[in-house]
Amino acid sequence: MDLFDDALRDRMDREAPLAARMRPKDLSEFVGQEELVGEGRLLRRAVEADRLFSSILLWGPPGTGKTTLAGIIANSTRSHFVTISAILAGVAELRKVIQEAKDRRKFHGIRTTLFVDEVHRWNKAQQDALLPHVEDGTLVLIGASTENPYFEVIRALVSRSRVFLLKPLIDEDVKGLLSRALVDRERGYGKRQVSMTDEALSHIVRVAGGDVRNALNALELAVESTPPDASGVIRIDLSVAQESIQQRAVLYDKDGDAHYDTISAFIKSIRGSDPDASLYWLAKMLYAGESPRFILRRLLILAGEDVGLADPMALVVTNAAAQSFEYVGLPEGIYHLVEATLYLATAPKSNTTSSFFKAYKMIEDQGKVEVPSHLQDPSRDKEALGHGEGYVYPHGETGHHVGQQYLPDALLGTVFYQASNEGFEAAVKLRLSRWREAQRKALGIGEDTEAPEISDKDVHEIKRRMDRSGK
Repeated sequence: MDLFDDALRDRMDREAPLAARMRPKDLSEFVGQEELVGEGRLLRRAVEADRLFSSILLWGPPGTGKTTLAGIIANSTRSHFVTISAILAGVAELRKVIQEAKDRRKFHGIRTTLFVDEVHRWNKAQQDALLPHVEDGTLVLIGASTENPYFEVIRALVSRSRVFLLKPLIDEDVKGLLSRALVDRERGYGKRQVSMTDEALSHIVRVAGGDVRNALNALELAVESTPPDASGVIRIDLSVAQESIQQRAVLYDKDGDAHYDTISAFIKSIRGSDPDASLYWLAKMLYAGESPRFILRRLLILAGEDVGLADPMALVVTNAAAQSFEYVGLPEGIYHLVEATLYLATAPKSNTTSSFFKAYKMIEDQGKVEVPSHLQDPSRDKEALGHGEGYVYPHGETGHHVGQQYLPDALLGTVFYQASNEGFEAAVKLRLSRWREAQRKALGIGEDTEAPEISDKDVHEIKRRMDRSGK
């Protein structure tokens, strides 16, 4: 490195974005994540003692300090620290790093710590190439990811690493960092006359939503785009702050955890009959740009799965909302989404439609079972084989019901469906009780036998098999 390189580096440091200039250089400047790097915490002890011998994965939303924490480790460790971006670097670059790490340890006895930013961007082959060298200690890996490593990083690499979850900073911490940037004479705006109202500062903090980088970028835009007044003061009021950060950065990636967590919260709120929480999560999804059709599909599923016969109109209303949305679209189509959401949230609940899976599981376990002769189709073999003989047409009987056999012989008296006491289904339960009693008397069987319950895991597996087979 020559004088020109030094000059270039100094100029780039001075001209770097405010968020990069204000990046903490050691743990004494690091703000937030007390559960990870607070006094006496495991990660802090390991960093301060330079005893980070096992690999770690730093997982959290943008602006929570993952790269900053890696930089602090780089400044405090005696090992050789290498940084690569998973977005830019491929297997060739990784192999070069690995070979240099081997040589460094062989000839100089120096460990190598490798920081991989956005590690989830590497495919399985790239992650596999890294694995044996993490396992044998050639490299100590620090991976940073905005995505859940338990899904986006290969299992073998996760099992050899300690996962640390970083959370969005609280407003008080973000406000403190912005205030520090305003007075810091070396890295911030301490050498310039900047006056910022409390309302403006609070607005940026609130809208940033715990993302420090977003907050510092907004502050930088506000300062750099506002000319000083006649006295040389750059005045940042609420209107300037609002222009600098116009929309709250909602944590929501349509392919990531926030997407699945939010729709899960939405469905569980409706299932739990909380219309207020249901509206809140609906608003969050639409604010973040979620597809209304995706939401409506989930509502249609819920209408059948969680409301069911407790209110059969739930499916009708939800289906009407879905069809209406196709005609209307946004923004007016929001009313149909909201109507379906509120109807389902306030409807009586019953999950008795899941009794189907008891029958399905029994079919899988038992295999082929003959249809009773009187239930078979008489149009083909009635004369020769007696198919359909003995069947009694219910509509010719009082009450349009007859207590005849409908299940195979081996399953007589088996009950899959038990009606609930909720809403419309309570009336169904009374009718069904009378019909089953009449059937038991007619067939001369004892008490009904409840079909074995099946677990949620079994239901999930049945759905998976049905989806795979295209049924």
